[in-house]
Amino acid sequence: MMEKLDKLVDLYVSYAGTGPVSSEPLPVSGSNRKYFRLTGKDGKSVIGTSGESSVENRVFVETDRHLASKGVRVPEIYAVSGDFSVYLQEDLGNESLFDAVSSGRLHGEYGENEAALLETAVRKLPLIGVKGAEGFDFSACTGGSGFGRKNIFYDLNYFKYCFLKLTGAIFDENRLEDDFEALADRLLQADCRYFVYRDFQSRNIMLEGDRPCFIDFQGARKGPLEYDLASFVWQARAGYPDDLRKRLVNAYLDELSGLLQVDRTVFMARLRVFVFFRMLQVLGAYGYRGIFEGKRHFKSSIPYALKNMRGLFAPEFLGCPVESLRKVAGGDLEGAVPYIRELMSSSYWKAACLEVEIYSFSYKKGLPADRSGNGGGYVFDCRGILNPGRFEQYASLDGRDEAVARFIEEKTEMPVFLENVFSLIDMHVETFIARGFEHLFVAFGCTGGRHRSVYCAERLASHLEEKYGVRIRLVHREMEALG
Repeated sequence: MMEKLDKLVDLYVSYAGTGPVSSEPLPVSGSNRKYFRLTGKDGKSVIGTSGESSVENRVFVETDRHLASKGVRVPEIYAVSGDFSVYLQEDLGNESLFDAVSSGRLHGEYGENEAALLETAVRKLPLIGVKGAEGFDFSACTGGSGFGRKNIFYDLNYFKYCFLKLTGAIFDENRLEDDFEALADRLLQADCRYFVYRDFQSRNIMLEGDRPCFIDFQGARKGPLEYDLASFVWQARAGYPDDLRKRLVNAYLDELSGLLQVDRTVFMARLRVFVFFRMLQVLGAYGYRGIFEGKRHFKSSIPYALKNMRGLFAPEFLGCPVESLRKVAGGDLEGAVPYIRELMSSSYWKAACLEVEIYSFSYKKGLPADRSGNGGGYVFDCRGILNPGRFEQYASLDGRDEAVARFIEEKTEMPVFLENVFSLIDMHVETFIARGFEHLFVAFGCTGGRHRSVYCAERLASHLEEKYGVRIRLVHREMEALG
Protein backbone atom coordinates (compact mmCIF):
# COMPACT_ATOMS: atom_id res chain seq x y z
CA MET A 1 0.00 0.00 0.00
CA MET A 2 2.76 2.46 0.95
CA GLU A 3 4.69 1.73 -2.24
CA LYS A 4 1.61 2.57 -4.32
CA LEU A 5 1.07 5.77 -2.37
CA ASP A 6 4.73 6.76 -2.76
CA LYS A 7 4.45 6.43 -6.55
CA LEU A 8 1.30 8.52 -6.55
CA VAL A 9 2.96 11.20 -4.42
CA ASP A 10 5.89 11.31 -6.85
CA LEU A 11 3.46 11.71 -9.75
CA TYR A 12 1.60 14.42 -7.85
CA VAL A 13 4.86 16.33 -7.30
CA SER A 14 5.65 16.21 -11.01
CA TYR A 15 2.11 17.43 -11.75
CA ALA A 16 1.69 20.14 -9.09
CA GLY A 17 5.31 21.10 -8.40
CA THR A 18 4.96 20.31 -4.71
CA GLY A 19 3.80 17.42 -2.58
CA PRO A 20 0.25 16.96 -1.23
CA VAL A 21 -0.44 18.08 2.32
CA SER A 22 -2.67 15.06 2.96
CA SER A 23 -3.52 11.67 1.47
CA GLU A 24 -6.62 9.70 2.31
CA PRO A 25 -7.28 6.12 1.15
CA LEU A 26 -10.74 5.68 -0.33
CA PRO A 27 -13.03 2.62 -0.12
CA VAL A 28 -12.64 0.07 -2.90
CA SER A 29 -15.27 -2.22 -4.40
CA GLY A 30 -14.59 -5.45 -6.26
CA SER A 31 -11.53 -4.37 -8.26
CA ASN A 32 -7.85 -4.49 -7.34
CA ARG A 33 -7.40 -0.76 -7.95
CA LYS A 34 -6.49 1.45 -4.98
CA TYR A 35 -7.70 5.04 -4.69
CA PHE A 36 -6.36 7.94 -2.65
CA ARG A 37 -7.60 11.50 -2.28
CA LEU A 38 -4.53 13.74 -2.46
CA THR A 39 -5.03 17.34 -1.29
CA GLY A 40 -2.67 20.20 -2.06
CA LYS A 41 -1.79 23.37 -0.18
CA ASP A 42 -4.50 25.25 -2.06
CA GLY A 43 -7.13 22.89 -0.69
CA LYS A 44 -7.85 21.32 -4.07
CA SER A 45 -7.88 17.56 -4.27
CA VAL A 46 -7.29 14.95 -6.95
CA ILE A 47 -7.88 11.21 -6.99
CA GLY A 48 -4.74 9.13 -7.27
CA THR A 49 -5.31 5.68 -8.73
CA SER A 50 -3.04 2.66 -8.66
CA GLY A 51 -3.95 -0.49 -10.57
CA GLU A 52 -2.22 -3.86 -10.80
CA SER A 53 -2.68 -4.02 -14.57
CA SER A 54 -0.93 -1.33 -16.60
CA VAL A 55 -2.87 -2.55 -19.64
CA GLU A 56 -6.19 -1.95 -17.88
CA ASN A 57 -4.97 1.43 -16.65
CA ARG A 58 -4.01 2.45 -20.17
CA VAL A 59 -7.42 1.37 -21.47
CA PHE A 60 -9.16 3.47 -18.83
CA VAL A 61 -7.07 6.57 -19.56
CA GLU A 62 -7.47 6.32 -23.32
CA THR A 63 -11.19 5.52 -23.07
CA ASP A 64 -11.68 8.43 -20.69
CA ARG A 65 -10.09 10.87 -23.11
CA HIS A 66 -12.07 9.46 -26.02
CA LEU A 67 -15.41 9.75 -24.22
CA ALA A 68 -14.58 13.29 -23.12
CA SER A 69 -13.99 14.22 -26.76
CA LYS A 70 -17.54 13.02 -27.52
CA GLY A 71 -19.12 15.23 -24.88
CA VAL A 72 -19.51 12.59 -22.16
CA ARG A 73 -18.88 13.88 -18.62
CA VAL A 74 -16.00 11.78 -17.30
CA PRO A 75 -13.18 12.65 -14.86
CA GLU A 76 -10.36 14.66 -16.40
CA ILE A 77 -7.01 12.86 -16.43
CA TYR A 78 -4.29 15.15 -15.03
CA ALA A 79 -1.17 13.00 -15.12
CA VAL A 80 -0.11 9.42 -15.92
CA SER A 81 3.14 7.64 -14.99
CA GLY A 82 5.32 6.45 -17.85
CA ASP A 83 4.57 2.79 -17.11
CA PHE A 84 0.81 3.43 -16.65
CA SER A 85 0.93 1.95 -13.15
CA VAL A 86 -0.54 5.08 -11.50
CA TYR A 87 -2.47 8.13 -12.63
CA LEU A 88 -4.17 11.25 -11.26
CA GLN A 89 -7.74 12.10 -12.14
CA GLU A 90 -10.33 14.72 -11.28
CA ASP A 91 -12.00 14.45 -7.88
CA LEU A 92 -15.75 14.16 -8.52
CA GLY A 93 -16.68 14.17 -4.84
CA ASN A 94 -18.30 11.49 -2.72
CA GLU A 95 -21.93 11.30 -3.83
CA SER A 96 -22.80 8.55 -6.26
CA LEU A 97 -26.17 8.00 -7.89
CA PHE A 98 -26.37 4.82 -5.80
CA ASP A 99 -26.17 6.91 -2.63
CA ALA A 100 -28.56 9.56 -3.93
CA VAL A 101 -31.37 7.06 -4.48
CA SER A 102 -30.73 5.02 -1.32
CA SER A 103 -33.97 6.24 0.24
CA GLY A 104 -35.90 4.64 -2.63
CA ARG A 105 -34.23 1.29 -2.01
CA LEU A 106 -35.01 1.51 1.70
CA HIS A 107 -38.57 2.80 1.29
CA GLY A 108 -39.38 0.49 -1.59
CA GLU A 109 -40.80 3.60 -3.27
CA TYR A 110 -38.82 6.03 -5.44
CA GLY A 111 -39.80 9.66 -5.11
CA GLU A 112 -39.88 12.09 -8.01
CA ASN A 113 -36.44 13.53 -7.20
CA GLU A 114 -34.85 10.08 -7.22
CA ALA A 115 -36.71 9.03 -10.38
CA ALA A 116 -35.57 12.25 -12.08
CA LEU A 117 -31.93 11.54 -11.18
CA LEU A 118 -32.19 8.03 -12.60
CA GLU A 119 -33.83 9.38 -15.75
CA THR A 120 -31.13 12.04 -16.21
CA ALA A 121 -28.45 9.33 -16.02
CA VAL A 122 -30.16 6.96 -18.44
CA ARG A 123 -30.67 9.78 -20.95
CA LYS A 124 -26.87 10.03 -21.25
CA LEU A 125 -26.50 6.36 -22.12
CA PRO A 126 -27.38 6.69 -25.86
CA LEU A 127 -24.64 9.33 -26.22
CA ILE A 128 -22.13 6.94 -24.66
CA GLY A 129 -23.29 4.00 -26.77
CA VAL A 130 -23.56 5.71 -30.15
CA LYS A 131 -21.02 8.53 -30.08
CA GLY A 132 -18.64 6.53 -27.92
CA ALA A 133 -18.29 3.98 -30.71
CA GLU A 134 -17.31 6.58 -33.30
CA GLY A 135 -13.56 6.44 -33.88
CA PHE A 136 -12.90 4.22 -30.88
CA ASP A 137 -10.26 1.48 -31.13
CA PHE A 138 -12.10 -1.53 -29.72
CA SER A 139 -9.14 -3.83 -30.39
CA ALA A 140 -7.44 -2.42 -27.28
CA CYS A 141 -10.31 -3.37 -24.94
CA THR A 142 -9.37 -5.77 -22.15
CA GLY A 143 -12.63 -7.66 -22.54
CA GLY A 144 -12.00 -8.48 -26.21
CA SER A 145 -12.87 -6.59 -29.34
CA GLY A 146 -16.57 -7.40 -29.42
CA PHE A 147 -19.72 -9.05 -28.12
CA GLY A 148 -19.99 -12.44 -29.80
CA ARG A 149 -20.85 -16.08 -29.27
CA LYS A 150 -17.67 -16.67 -27.28
CA ASN A 151 -18.57 -13.88 -24.82
CA ILE A 152 -22.14 -15.09 -24.55
CA PHE A 153 -21.14 -18.65 -23.75
CA TYR A 154 -18.61 -17.46 -21.21
CA ASP A 155 -21.45 -15.83 -19.25
CA LEU A 156 -23.91 -18.68 -19.81
CA ASN A 157 -21.36 -21.19 -18.56
CA TYR A 158 -20.71 -18.91 -15.59
CA PHE A 159 -24.41 -19.31 -14.78
CA LYS A 160 -24.23 -23.07 -15.29
CA TYR A 161 -21.11 -23.77 -13.25
CA CYS A 162 -21.30 -21.04 -10.60
CA PHE A 163 -25.04 -21.16 -9.98
CA LEU A 164 -26.60 -24.39 -11.21
CA LYS A 165 -23.72 -26.67 -10.25
CA LEU A 166 -23.09 -24.99 -6.91
CA THR A 167 -26.75 -25.22 -5.93
CA GLY A 168 -26.86 -28.90 -6.81
CA ALA A 169 -29.45 -28.44 -9.55
CA ILE A 170 -30.33 -31.52 -11.60
CA PHE A 171 -30.66 -30.76 -15.31
CA ASP A 172 -30.13 -32.25 -18.74
CA GLU A 173 -26.79 -30.92 -20.02
CA ASN A 174 -27.64 -31.46 -23.69
CA ARG A 175 -31.00 -29.72 -23.49
CA LEU A 176 -29.48 -26.86 -21.54
CA GLU A 177 -26.79 -26.45 -24.20
CA ASP A 178 -29.50 -26.41 -26.88
CA ASP A 179 -31.18 -23.56 -24.98
CA PHE A 180 -27.86 -21.76 -24.75
CA GLU A 181 -27.46 -22.01 -28.52
CA ALA A 182 -30.98 -20.73 -29.13
CA LEU A 183 -30.49 -17.85 -26.71
CA ALA A 184 -27.13 -16.93 -28.27
CA ASP A 185 -28.70 -16.88 -31.73
CA ARG A 186 -31.41 -14.54 -30.47
CA LEU A 187 -28.92 -12.21 -28.75
CA LEU A 188 -26.74 -11.98 -31.83
CA GLN A 189 -29.64 -10.65 -33.88
CA ALA A 190 -28.90 -7.30 -32.21
CA ASP A 191 -26.67 -4.72 -33.90
CA CYS A 192 -23.32 -5.19 -32.16
CA ARG A 193 -21.33 -2.15 -33.35
CA TYR A 194 -21.82 0.21 -30.41
CA PHE A 195 -19.89 1.17 -27.27
CA VAL A 196 -20.93 -1.09 -24.39
CA TYR A 197 -20.02 0.32 -20.98
CA ARG A 198 -20.32 -3.21 -19.57
CA ASP A 199 -20.72 -2.06 -15.94
CA PHE A 200 -23.30 0.72 -16.30
CA GLN A 201 -24.79 0.88 -12.82
CA SER A 202 -25.59 3.53 -10.23
CA ARG A 203 -22.41 2.95 -8.20
CA ASN A 204 -20.38 4.01 -11.25
CA ILE A 205 -22.19 7.31 -11.70
CA MET A 206 -21.09 10.27 -9.60
CA LEU A 207 -23.19 13.40 -9.19
CA GLU A 208 -22.29 17.06 -9.53
CA GLY A 209 -25.56 18.41 -8.22
CA ASP A 210 -28.02 16.77 -10.62
CA ARG A 211 -25.42 16.22 -13.35
CA PRO A 212 -24.19 12.63 -13.82
CA CYS A 213 -20.48 11.91 -14.23
CA PHE A 214 -19.31 8.48 -15.36
CA ILE A 215 -16.46 6.34 -13.98
CA ASP A 216 -15.14 2.75 -14.16
CA PHE A 217 -15.63 1.99 -17.85
CA GLN A 218 -12.35 0.13 -18.42
CA GLY A 219 -14.30 -3.06 -19.13
CA ALA A 220 -15.96 -1.55 -22.21
CA ARG A 221 -16.24 -3.46 -25.46
CA LYS A 222 -18.00 -3.37 -28.80
CA GLY A 223 -21.55 -4.67 -28.66
CA PRO A 224 -25.31 -4.02 -28.63
CA LEU A 225 -27.03 -1.00 -27.11
CA GLU A 226 -29.55 -3.17 -25.27
CA TYR A 227 -26.91 -4.62 -22.93
CA ASP A 228 -26.22 -1.50 -20.83
CA LEU A 229 -29.88 -0.49 -20.67
CA ALA A 230 -30.85 -3.93 -19.37
CA SER A 231 -28.03 -3.80 -16.80
CA PHE A 232 -29.09 -0.41 -15.46
CA VAL A 233 -32.88 -0.67 -15.39
CA TRP A 234 -33.06 -4.27 -14.13
CA GLN A 235 -30.45 -4.12 -11.36
CA ALA A 236 -31.35 -7.03 -9.11
CA ARG A 237 -31.60 -5.23 -5.76
CA ALA A 238 -32.64 -1.80 -6.98
CA GLY A 239 -36.26 -2.90 -6.97
CA TYR A 240 -37.45 -0.34 -9.51
CA PRO A 241 -41.22 -0.66 -9.93
CA ASP A 242 -42.61 -1.38 -13.39
CA ASP A 243 -43.79 2.18 -13.98
CA LEU A 244 -40.32 3.56 -13.22
CA ARG A 245 -38.71 0.97 -15.50
CA LYS A 246 -41.05 2.01 -18.31
CA ARG A 247 -40.21 5.65 -17.69
CA LEU A 248 -36.47 4.98 -17.86
CA VAL A 249 -36.72 2.88 -21.02
CA ASN A 250 -38.91 5.48 -22.74
CA ALA A 251 -36.49 8.25 -21.75
CA TYR A 252 -33.62 6.23 -23.20
CA LEU A 253 -35.48 5.63 -26.46
CA ASP A 254 -36.40 9.31 -26.74
CA GLU A 255 -32.71 10.21 -26.58
CA LEU A 256 -31.67 7.39 -28.88
CA SER A 257 -34.20 8.51 -31.49
CA GLY A 258 -32.26 11.77 -31.77
CA LEU A 259 -29.14 9.83 -32.76
CA LEU A 260 -30.50 6.86 -34.73
CA GLN A 261 -33.62 5.70 -36.50
CA VAL A 262 -35.25 3.38 -33.98
CA ASP A 263 -38.03 0.83 -34.37
CA ARG A 264 -39.29 0.78 -30.78
CA THR A 265 -41.17 -2.49 -31.15
CA VAL A 266 -38.09 -4.33 -32.43
CA PHE A 267 -35.85 -2.71 -29.84
CA MET A 268 -38.16 -3.67 -26.97
CA ALA A 269 -38.33 -7.28 -28.17
CA ARG A 270 -34.54 -7.50 -28.18
CA LEU A 271 -34.27 -5.70 -24.85
CA ARG A 272 -36.36 -8.39 -23.14
CA VAL A 273 -33.86 -11.03 -24.28
CA PHE A 274 -30.96 -9.03 -22.89
CA VAL A 275 -32.77 -8.58 -19.58
CA PHE A 276 -33.09 -12.35 -19.37
CA PHE A 277 -29.41 -12.81 -20.29
CA ARG A 278 -28.31 -10.28 -17.68
CA MET A 279 -30.34 -12.08 -15.00
CA LEU A 280 -28.48 -15.30 -15.82
CA GLN A 281 -25.17 -13.44 -15.49
CA VAL A 282 -26.28 -11.99 -12.16
CA LEU A 283 -27.25 -15.41 -10.81
CA GLY A 284 -23.84 -16.73 -11.85
CA ALA A 285 -22.12 -13.90 -9.99
CA TYR A 286 -24.31 -14.31 -6.91
CA GLY A 287 -23.69 -18.05 -6.93
CA TYR A 288 -19.94 -17.63 -7.05
CA ARG A 289 -19.68 -14.79 -4.53
CA GLY A 290 -22.48 -16.02 -2.27
CA ILE A 291 -22.37 -19.82 -2.37
CA PHE A 292 -18.72 -20.52 -3.23
CA GLU A 293 -17.10 -17.58 -1.39
CA GLY A 294 -19.74 -17.60 1.35
CA LYS A 295 -20.49 -13.87 1.26
CA ARG A 296 -23.87 -13.37 2.87
CA HIS A 297 -24.83 -10.22 0.96
CA PHE A 298 -24.54 -12.00 -2.39
CA LYS A 299 -26.30 -15.14 -1.21
CA SER A 300 -29.14 -13.09 0.23
CA SER A 301 -29.41 -11.34 -3.15
CA ILE A 302 -30.26 -14.57 -5.01
CA PRO A 303 -34.02 -14.38 -4.25
CA TYR A 304 -34.16 -10.84 -5.66
CA ALA A 305 -32.62 -12.04 -8.92
CA LEU A 306 -34.97 -15.04 -9.02
CA LYS A 307 -37.95 -12.72 -8.55
CA ASN A 308 -36.74 -10.63 -11.48
CA MET A 309 -36.59 -13.81 -13.58
CA ARG A 310 -40.29 -14.56 -13.12
CA GLY A 311 -42.30 -13.57 -16.15
CA LEU A 312 -39.29 -13.59 -18.47
CA PHE A 313 -39.70 -17.13 -19.75
CA ALA A 314 -42.74 -17.25 -22.02
CA PRO A 315 -41.81 -18.02 -25.68
CA GLU A 316 -43.67 -14.92 -26.82
CA PHE A 317 -41.55 -12.86 -24.43
CA LEU A 318 -38.14 -14.09 -25.54
CA GLY A 319 -38.93 -15.07 -29.11
CA CYS A 320 -37.14 -18.41 -28.70
CA PRO A 321 -37.89 -21.66 -26.81
CA VAL A 322 -35.86 -22.11 -23.61
CA GLU A 323 -37.76 -24.82 -21.76
CA SER A 324 -34.74 -26.22 -19.94
CA LEU A 325 -33.64 -22.76 -18.83
CA ARG A 326 -37.20 -22.00 -17.74
CA LYS A 327 -37.08 -24.96 -15.37
CA VAL A 328 -33.65 -24.40 -13.88
CA ALA A 329 -33.89 -20.62 -13.45
CA GLY A 330 -37.21 -20.48 -11.63
CA GLY A 331 -39.66 -19.71 -14.41
CA ASP A 332 -41.95 -22.57 -13.48
CA LEU A 333 -42.26 -22.33 -9.71
CA GLU A 334 -44.98 -24.95 -9.49
CA GLY A 335 -42.90 -27.60 -11.23
CA ALA A 336 -39.54 -26.18 -10.21
CA VAL A 337 -36.55 -28.44 -9.74
CA PRO A 338 -35.74 -29.21 -6.08
CA TYR A 339 -33.08 -26.55 -5.52
CA ILE A 340 -35.53 -23.80 -6.58
CA ARG A 341 -38.12 -25.10 -4.13
CA GLU A 342 -35.46 -25.16 -1.42
CA LEU A 343 -34.52 -21.56 -2.19
CA MET A 344 -38.18 -20.57 -2.07
CA SER A 345 -38.42 -21.96 1.46
CA SER A 346 -34.97 -20.75 2.58
CA SER A 347 -34.35 -17.95 5.05
CA TYR A 348 -32.95 -15.85 2.21
CA TRP A 349 -36.18 -16.06 0.22
CA LYS A 350 -38.29 -15.44 3.33
CA ALA A 351 -36.10 -12.44 4.17
CA ALA A 352 -36.83 -11.02 0.73
CA CYS A 353 -40.54 -11.48 1.45
CA LEU A 354 -40.46 -9.81 4.89
CA GLU A 355 -41.17 -6.07 4.92
CA VAL A 356 -40.10 -4.07 7.97
CA GLU A 357 -42.04 -0.82 8.16
CA ILE A 358 -40.03 1.79 10.07
CA TYR A 359 -41.45 5.16 11.15
CA SER A 360 -40.10 8.28 12.77
CA PHE A 361 -42.73 10.52 14.38
CA SER A 362 -43.54 13.22 16.93
CA TYR A 363 -45.40 12.20 20.09
CA LYS A 364 -47.20 15.54 19.90
CA LYS A 365 -49.06 14.25 16.83
CA GLY A 366 -49.86 10.76 18.05
CA LEU A 367 -48.61 7.30 17.20
CA PRO A 368 -48.36 6.30 13.52
CA ALA A 369 -50.95 3.85 12.24
CA ASP A 370 -50.02 0.28 11.36
CA ARG A 371 -51.30 0.07 7.78
CA SER A 372 -50.88 -3.73 7.65
CA GLY A 373 -53.67 -4.32 10.17
CA ASN A 374 -51.55 -6.97 11.90
CA GLY A 375 -51.02 -5.00 15.09
CA GLY A 376 -47.99 -5.55 17.28
CA GLY A 377 -44.46 -4.45 16.58
CA TYR A 378 -42.42 -1.94 18.53
CA VAL A 379 -42.59 1.76 19.45
CA PHE A 380 -39.40 3.18 20.96
CA ASP A 381 -39.34 6.44 22.91
CA CYS A 382 -36.23 8.47 22.06
CA ARG A 383 -37.06 11.38 24.37
CA GLY A 384 -34.62 10.11 27.02
CA ILE A 385 -31.77 11.02 24.67
CA LEU A 386 -30.39 14.60 24.66
CA ASN A 387 -32.21 16.54 21.92
CA PRO A 388 -29.96 18.19 19.27
CA GLY A 389 -32.91 20.42 18.37
CA ARG A 390 -32.32 22.42 21.56
CA PHE A 391 -29.09 23.77 20.07
CA GLU A 392 -29.33 26.60 17.54
CA GLN A 393 -26.81 25.13 15.08
CA TYR A 394 -28.90 21.94 14.73
CA ALA A 395 -32.43 23.33 14.97
CA SER A 396 -32.96 23.69 11.21
CA LEU A 397 -31.32 20.33 10.43
CA ASP A 398 -32.66 16.78 10.92
CA GLY A 399 -31.40 13.32 11.86
CA ARG A 400 -30.18 12.61 8.32
CA ASP A 401 -27.64 15.46 8.42
CA GLU A 402 -24.05 14.56 9.21
CA ALA A 403 -23.62 17.28 11.84
CA VAL A 404 -26.66 16.02 13.76
CA ALA A 405 -25.53 12.41 13.48
CA ARG A 406 -22.07 13.32 14.79
CA PHE A 407 -23.58 15.16 17.77
CA ILE A 408 -25.93 12.25 18.57
CA GLU A 409 -23.14 9.67 18.33
CA GLU A 410 -20.55 11.63 20.31
CA LYS A 411 -22.58 13.64 22.85
CA THR A 412 -25.45 11.36 23.83
CA GLU A 413 -26.24 7.83 25.00
CA MET A 414 -27.68 6.95 21.59
CA PRO A 415 -25.06 4.27 20.72
CA VAL A 416 -26.03 2.27 23.85
CA PHE A 417 -29.73 2.83 23.17
CA LEU A 418 -29.46 1.58 19.58
CA GLU A 419 -27.32 -1.38 20.55
CA ASN A 420 -30.19 -2.62 22.68
CA VAL A 421 -32.77 -1.78 20.01
CA PHE A 422 -30.82 -3.68 17.36
CA SER A 423 -30.47 -6.72 19.60
CA LEU A 424 -34.22 -6.83 20.25
CA ILE A 425 -35.26 -6.19 16.63
CA ASP A 426 -32.70 -8.67 15.26
CA MET A 427 -34.21 -11.43 17.39
CA HIS A 428 -37.69 -10.51 16.19
CA VAL A 429 -36.65 -10.33 12.50
CA GLU A 430 -34.92 -13.70 12.66
CA THR A 431 -38.03 -15.26 14.18
CA PHE A 432 -40.27 -13.69 11.54
CA ILE A 433 -38.02 -14.88 8.72
CA ALA A 434 -37.97 -18.42 10.11
CA ARG A 435 -41.77 -18.46 10.39
CA GLY A 436 -42.37 -16.88 6.98
CA PHE A 437 -44.09 -13.73 8.28
CA GLU A 438 -44.33 -10.80 5.88
CA HIS A 439 -44.58 -7.66 8.02
CA LEU A 440 -43.02 -6.07 11.10
CA PHE A 441 -43.82 -2.58 12.41
CA VAL A 442 -41.18 -0.47 14.22
CA ALA A 443 -41.52 3.21 15.18
CA PHE A 444 -39.28 5.75 16.86
CA GLY A 445 -40.83 8.79 18.53
CA CYS A 446 -39.34 11.99 19.90
CA THR A 447 -40.56 15.50 20.65
CA GLY A 448 -40.60 17.01 17.17
CA GLY A 449 -40.03 13.97 14.95
CA ARG A 450 -37.00 15.59 13.26
CA HIS A 451 -33.76 14.65 15.00
CA ARG A 452 -33.53 11.65 17.34
CA SER A 453 -36.37 9.59 15.86
CA VAL A 454 -35.23 10.24 12.27
CA TYR A 455 -31.66 9.26 13.14
CA CYS A 456 -32.82 6.00 14.77
CA ALA A 457 -35.14 5.07 11.92
CA GLU A 458 -32.39 5.64 9.35
CA ARG A 459 -29.86 3.59 11.30
CA LEU A 460 -32.22 0.67 11.87
CA ALA A 461 -33.23 0.63 8.19
CA SER A 462 -29.59 0.48 7.05
CA HIS A 463 -28.73 -2.15 9.66
CA LEU A 464 -31.58 -4.52 8.70
CA GLU A 465 -31.17 -4.10 4.95
CA GLU A 466 -27.46 -4.87 5.17
CA LYS A 467 -27.65 -7.71 7.71
CA TYR A 468 -30.76 -9.56 6.53
CA GLY A 469 -31.67 -8.28 3.06
CA VAL A 470 -35.28 -7.68 4.14
CA ARG A 471 -37.47 -5.16 2.35
CA ILE A 472 -37.69 -1.82 4.14
CA ARG A 473 -40.44 0.79 4.08
CA LEU A 474 -39.01 3.87 5.77
CA VAL A 475 -41.37 6.74 6.60
CA HIS A 476 -40.37 10.01 8.29
CA ARG A 477 -43.93 11.12 9.02
CA GLU A 478 -43.33 14.66 10.24
CA MET A 479 -40.58 15.34 7.67
CA GLU A 480 -42.88 14.22 4.85
CA ALA A 481 -45.68 16.41 6.21
CA LEU A 482 -43.34 19.40 5.81
CA GLY A 483 -42.88 18.50 2.14
